[in-house]
This record gives sequence, structure tokens and C-alpha cells, in this order.
Amino acid sequence: MRRLTLMTLVAALVLALPTMALAKADLVVATDAPPKSMNPHAYSSDANLSYMSNFFDGLLQRKAPEGKLAPALATKWKRLDDVTWKFELRKGVKFHNGNKFTAADVKFTFERMKDPKYSKLLNIANSIQSIKAPNDYMVIFKTVKPVPWFAETMHMNFIVDMESSKGRDDGDYNTRPIGTGAYQLVEWVKGSYVRMKANPDYWEGAPKYKTVDIRPITEEATRFAALAGRQVDIVNGVPVTLFERVKQMGHVEIIARPARRCIYMGMSNTAGTPFADLRVRQAIAHAINEEEIIAKIMRGQATLAHQVPDVPTVGYDASIQRLPYDPAKAKQLLAAAGYANGFDITVAGPNDRYVNDEKICEAVAKYLAKVGLQVKLDVKPKSIFFDELTDYKHQFYLIGWFDGSFDFGRSTEKLLHTPNKDMGMGTYNGGKFSNGDLDGQIIASSSILDRAEREKALQAINRMSVKEVAWIPLHYQQDIFAVVKGKNVKFTPRSDRWIVAKEIR
Repeated sequence: MRRLTLMTLVAALVLALPTMALAKADLVVATDAPPKSMNPHAYSSDANLSYMSNFFDGLLQRKAPEGKLAPALATKWKRLDDVTWKFELRKGVKFHNGNKFTAADVKFTFERMKDPKYSKLLNIANSIQSIKAPNDYMVIFKTVKPVPWFAETMHMNFIVDMESSKGRDDGDYNTRPIGTGAYQLVEWVKGSYVRMKANPDYWEGAPKYKTVDIRPITEEATRFAALAGRQVDIVNGVPVTLFERVKQMGHVEIIARPARRCIYMGMSNTAGTPFADLRVRQAIAHAINEEEIIAKIMRGQATLAHQVPDVPTVGYDASIQRLPYDPAKAKQLLAAAGYANGFDITVAGPNDRYVNDEKICEAVAKYLAKVGLQVKLDVKPKSIFFDELTDYKHQFYLIGWFDGSFDFGRSTEKLLHTPNKDMGMGTYNGGKFSNGDLDGQIIASSSILDRAEREKALQAINRMSVKEVAWIPLHYQQDIFAVVKGKNVKFTPRSDRWIVAKEIR
């Protein structure tokens, strides 16, 4: 009876899917997050950058599956001294509107990225002191201070056309991308699909698929239905709750790989709040049964996290151990801190961004209630939650993170340093966690260029962040993809989980 009910639901959902758009595309990809803007600098989330990677190019790119840096709009790059970088640009590249790509576009792009009206990539933009273009195909960057990961971010700082961008109104700029990418936007129907067509003049050669639809399907049952009904060719984000059923589909190939993203609980240590006491932060960590979350909520499709950076990231430290689940210890620590009767705490987070994010928040709330805290749950769509997070409205919240630069130093500047908008620090440090010693170490590490020395410094910061319970690592997600058989689709997942259509063969 249960199976019949599920199949009836699937059939209904398949019939409800907008098939007219799909029928016109050579390749249809379902993903679990929509774009928020077509301005390539408006958001630094991997979900938005994933869409942008099809319309725009950076000076460099990272290719699947390893994610190693490779040439893109720049053919060569070199650090000339501690604060100076030279990029030699590719000749013969054109924007989608026919304008020629030159160094002037690179200079304009990075200068515009400094403007909060257009950009949330202030961390990298504000690190640049000056940009010079000696000729049309060379750019010289000077940074305010040594930035070890400067080149490492150049795959996601997408270049825009200077001439057309200057004269466009904001509405058009935010909805109609004009880049040099492998695909051009045909239509963006918000909440339904993004339709793209191949750029026949792309500098790497025209991509295989002439038309591609990327369909953001946030509802797990609807993603399942689209896969069951062969309405899509690839699903990025197979629901873990339906993983076993998807495995049983004869027409589907499952591709699973450990994800780089760590799901963690961020928190405050603001003076005058219970969070200011280290014992309280430790108690909260001891109260959470993460192994049960992995087993029951994630259905085993996650890996226990002892720290926020993952293994490939400079700064990962294999010696770090997480505080174990120990509710009795949690109660003892709360009592010692003067909160034997608990205190009010709100568990905040998105309900449509990470795998089972709302259910994880519910579980955390349950665990905290068991040790005597008075818990309120505050989950909401990511479109609201992340704006609140960057406005520092939450003291305890769920968030996910991996660093596209593969460098924990960049992460610490965004997530751990005391918020400072002028410095571009602490953008996603939603609880305003602040520790002067950590801040000093973060700033000092940013000037270390030797990789071995830098790794030691970042590992020390990592260890201190765990010791001070600046955050509570939960787990690393498992990336699960599904590819429909019979269409000769060769899909290799990327470590950043972007859907880069030119890489699909």
C-alpha cells in the first residue's frame, strides 16, 4: 500500500512538471538550489557561482575532478614579489555581445567588485591596492598585503564586459549575464528553469550540448519524481531519504563521493550572554549526538567532522578530535557556569539549502532541550536566512562551508575573524564570535607565503578554534548524483559541486 502511494505521488508530480521547456533542451540537469542573481559577484555561495560558471570565465579555472588550477582568460600567471601578481591574458576572446575581451575588462571587474552595491566578494576585492594594464593583454595586481591564496580564487572572480556593464541599469545587469562563458542565457524563469545555449565562438571550442536546461528543484519528492519520470538527465542532490529507492531504479546510475562541505553550528561568545562562557559552549557541543544525526537523518550519507576544513584544505589537522556526545557532562558544565536551570536559546538555520538542514536543526534543538535548555527553533528559506546571517541576527545557527581556494586562511577571514566590514572580515561570522588572539593569528598568517610554514600557522588557528568552541563541526556531506542511463551522458562530479555544462560530455 505504501509503495502504491509513493508511485501515485510520483506519477502526479511527473505530470505536474513543466515539460515543454525540457523537451527543447539537449541536456536537462536538476539541482537543489536556484540562482539568486545573474550578477556574478552578487553572492559567494557555491550554488550561485555554479550557474555563473556557465556564463562567465575567470582568469583561471578549476577542472573536474581534482579541481586543480588551470588557465582560462589568463594563459600565464606569476607572483613577482610578495604583493605583486602578473597575469598574461588570452587573445581572441569575445563576450557574448561581440565585444573584445581585454585587460580593461579585468581592471573594471575588480574595481566594481569593491562596490558593495554590486559585490559581496569584498574579501578579495579589498585586498587589491592597485590594478595596472600595461597593454591590452597584461594585468598587474598589487595587493595591500601578501595574499597567499590570491591566485587560488581566480576561478570564481568572473570577468564582466566593461563597455556594456557601465551603461546598463541594475535590473538588467542582475538578470541578463554578458560574459565570455561557454553558454549564453536564453531564458531565466525564476523558480522553474535556466535555459542556456552553447556559445559557438567559445575560446575552448563549442561545448557538446547545444541547449541545456538547469532546473532548480528544491523539493526532494519532486526531484525524485523528475528522475523517476526521466524528465531530467542528471540530478545534483539525490535526496538521502530516497537514496535506497533511487538505487533500485534500473535506468539510473548513482555517483557518490565525499563532499568537501562541512555542516557546522556557528555561535556567539558575546559578553553578557551565556555563550560568553566557554563551559556553556562546551556543554552545547557535548549535548549534540552527531553520530545519531548521521545514522538517522543523513541515512549514513555523511562523515563525522572533527573540524571545519576538509582534508585537501591547507590548515586541516588530523590530530584534532571533536568533543564527544556526553549529555551528563553537558549538564555538569551548565551547572558549573551557573545555568543549572538552563537558559533560552534559539536554533537558527535554513530549511532549503543543505541536505536535511531543517531536520538537523530540529535534532539539535531536541538534544539541547534534553540537557535543560529552553529551545526555540527558527528555520526559514535561505533567501531570508543568509541575509539575516550577514546582518548578524543569530547567536546560534547551522551553516555549511567549504573553501574554494583550498586554504583555511581565507575561511578564517570570512567565518572566524571578528566582523569588520571595512576590512571585509567576518562576513559569515553570524554570531560575531570574537577572540583577539585568534584575530591576531589570522592576520599574521595572511602574510605567510611559504606553504609549510603557512600550514603550521593555519593548523594552530584550527586547533584553537576547536579548543575555544568557536563552532561545532557536525559532518561532511556526501555528494550524491544520479545520471539517467541510455543517453551516453558522461558526467564527472566536481569537488565544488558546480554544474559546469561544458565539462559534461
